[in-house]
Amino acid sequence: MSDGSLGGFESVEDILKQYIPEDKLVHVTRVLYGSNQGKPVEALDLTDEVVKTAEKDDFDLKAFRFTAAPEQMRPARNVRIGLIQNQIVLPTTAPFVDQAKAIRDRVGKLMDAAGQSGVKVLCLQEAWHMPFALCTREKTWCEFAESAKTGESVVFCQTYAKKYGMVVICPILERDSSHVDTIWNTATVIAPNGNVMGKHRKNHIPRVGDFNESTYYMEGNTGHPVFETPYGRIAVNICYGRHHPNNWQAFALNGAEIVFNPAATVGELSEPLWPIEGRNAAIANSFFVASINRVGTEVFPNEFTSGDGKPAHKDFGHFYGSSYVAAPDGSRSPGLARNKHGLMVCEVDLNLCRQIRDKWGFQMTARYEMYSDLLKKYIKPDFVPQIIKDKP
Repeated sequence: MSDGSLGGFESVEDILKQYIPEDKLVHVTRVLYGSNQGKPVEALDLTDEVVKTAEKDDFDLKAFRFTAAPEQMRPARNVRIGLIQNQIVLPTTAPFVDQAKAIRDRVGKLMDAAGQSGVKVLCLQEAWHMPFALCTREKTWCEFAESAKTGESVVFCQTYAKKYGMVVICPILERDSSHVDTIWNTATVIAPNGNVMGKHRKNHIPRVGDFNESTYYMEGNTGHPVFETPYGRIAVNICYGRHHPNNWQAFALNGAEIVFNPAATVGELSEPLWPIEGRNAAIANSFFVASINRVGTEVFPNEFTSGDGKPAHKDFGHFYGSSYVAAPDGSRSPGLARNKHGLMVCEVDLNLCRQIRDKWGFQMTARYEMYSDLLKKYIKPDFVPQIIKDKP
């Protein structure tokens, strides 16, 4: 619908609650969302102050808890993570400085709510500080690019990291002044003391539909870094990288316990894939996945096309939000609203990662040497696929 809802509902979960009897809904949600320790993912109570703030500022607020089995040799490793999805505030025709400030003002309220909710690792959406103009092919939008160390958006996030003692993942359009102002799609990771720990650049660049982002930046060159924080080992798989199983696996091989997937994707293109891919990655790699999507419909001043035969248009479609968290045991939380900005808080017990590895043995039973041998052959020009045919 034009308001970004699903037939007047904010989420699939709301439709299910409306039309499926409660005694049947429990079975539907078990199949669709899995079970955490034999039961649905628990709701997590937040303070009245935060709940009232969400009501006053009209943002979606959801909170859940993922538990692990008690262990005799290790204490629980509970950590609260936060996901923020936001809409742009001003029209894309407004002065760039005003657009950026309006977004920071809105996101700052959500970051305060996260900090007041005890969040210790917070991730914002892909290129959160600007409209997602990265497919219009107009270069004026490059003005939003900034330093991954000292840029205005990074400094803004450093303030909140220090204020609440939390890790903040700040995905931006990066301007690399050390390399003749090259632009990258980057996530800066900020430590609880406000220091910039490092960054990760987007490994996979889409060339599908309107999403031809290589007009602005190319594939990243930072590998698959995992950041050792006081709250666990985290990694960032930016947007289109979620479609590549090997990309997820590489973060797992480097020891990630939580992988954040800040994204900007629209309903017509990817919505049926969205609830599946993050959950599949969590299962296959025995880590938590936090999927964060932009929300809203962004209309640009000039029409653009994508060489797909469709008429020229001024928007990419609706960014459908629906941010969620998936656990290594296959369970997942419900999503945030499809049509409004919001904050999700999830308390996760990182002990679940090892417990699931012990139970299923996916990593133990993997055949890395066999996969490696195939890939070594595949990347050579004279590769011959292993196809067996019947003899005539």
